[in-house]
Amino acid sequence: MLFRNLPIQKKLMRVNLLISGVVLFVTCGAFFVYEYFSFRRTITQELLTLGQIISTNSKTALAFEDQEDATEILAALRAQRRIISACLYNQDGVVFARYPSNLAVASFTVKPQWEGYRFTAAYLEGLQPVMQGDRRLGTLYLKSDLKAMYERFRLYGIIAVLVMGVSFFLAYLLSRTLQRNISQPILDLVVTSTSISLKSDYSVRVEKQGNDELGLLTDALNHMLGQIQKQNQAMNDFNQNLEQKVRERTHELEVLNRELDSFSYSISHDLRAPLRAINGYMSIFSEDYHNKVDPEGQRLINIVLKNSKKMGRLIDDLLAFSKLGRKEISKTSFSMKSAVLNVWEDLSKMEAGRSIEFTLDELPDAWADAGTIHQVWVNLISNALKYSGNREKTIIHISFEKREKELVYCIKDNGAGFDMEYYNKLFGVFQRLHTQKEFQGTGVGLAIVQRIVERHGGKIWADSKLHEGATFYFSLPVADAV
Repeated sequence: MLFRNLPIQKKLMRVNLLISGVVLFVTCGAFFVYEYFSFRRTITQELLTLGQIISTNSKTALAFEDQEDATEILAALRAQRRIISACLYNQDGVVFARYPSNLAVASFTVKPQWEGYRFTAAYLEGLQPVMQGDRRLGTLYLKSDLKAMYERFRLYGIIAVLVMGVSFFLAYLLSRTLQRNISQPILDLVVTSTSISLKSDYSVRVEKQGNDELGLLTDALNHMLGQIQKQNQAMNDFNQNLEQKVRERTHELEVLNRELDSFSYSISHDLRAPLRAINGYMSIFSEDYHNKVDPEGQRLINIVLKNSKKMGRLIDDLLAFSKLGRKEISKTSFSMKSAVLNVWEDLSKMEAGRSIEFTLDELPDAWADAGTIHQVWVNLISNALKYSGNREKTIIHISFEKREKELVYCIKDNGAGFDMEYYNKLFGVFQRLHTQKEFQGTGVGLAIVQRIVERHGGKIWADSKLHEGATFYFSLPVADAV
């Protein structure tokens, strides 16, 4: 993000300055840390040595309880400018002598509670026992300020700032001078590539400025430009006749598609007459000779009648599917919710006696072909009713979701569902995922739905688990929705 949109010259300079700054910062930081702990160790050792000297000289004064002598010994601390205050405690922890002598006794701890040396925010304090053999005569308290350490760090800080400033300035001058050796050949490549992209002139070449990686890149670019120039020439020669060939092939495909639709329509239409005759004659035969045919013959007659009716439905579905290819899509504004309710009113009349829970969310008005969208809902709701017929209670819910460029309609049921492994067969003509014994049907309904939705510029898909219901979605472009 820091260098994304910068020119390569500024990128190189910033990278160099950043690296220099990081190195200087880490170096100065390490130096300060080292000095900090080194100085603390040094002044602690100095105060410890001073404490040992004072405690040794104070043994006699404490042993004979000579307060005047102890005060003179502590007065020698005037030579140590860092020592702010000091005192000697007797065996009972009472202040025996103090430095400066005019300092109030209340300034010192009533009774020492610890031993050793410790740092506070601005001071170094120490408590050291005064021993005579194994006998403890008292305790020495010393308090030293840390001004010398902070003054030294302040001086180090000024020096570090000056060094970093001079180093950044030198790094800037060197980066500005030396980066040209890298950035200039790259800039030449960029200028040439941009010119080629804008003018589509592949005859230009980039001047090589060295035998390094950039020189190899220049050779590769020049070689690529030569290959592209040859390919463009060959493509121009080929394209002279390509448009005419495309028009011819397109015209042939249009003719073939029209012939295929006409063939499907003719076949379906022509099959109606003989099928109607078969069904009619078999019905007459069944009525007139019912008592003259044994049970096996009656069973066979019923099979013929049943299959002829099934064939009739297949022909009707095939005709409906073929008509979709010729039917013009006439879009109007209509209430999608009213369309769904009308379909449900018609279909629910044929499901009397079933326990059905049907819920419908608010649906926005649509800009589409009302007739074909009506057929979409007929097929989808019919499937939901059919495949949930084995449930004690059928549950169907219809909703929608508005996305950035499309409206997605959803119908969910609690029916038999299907295995997603066979999803690729779901929208094929005459493709079925359940047997005729389980559920009646021709396998054309979803293919019709898919063709209608795709002719509107949308798409259809589904999600399901076997025995757990199915959810079907279809979308219409937002441009087609009001």
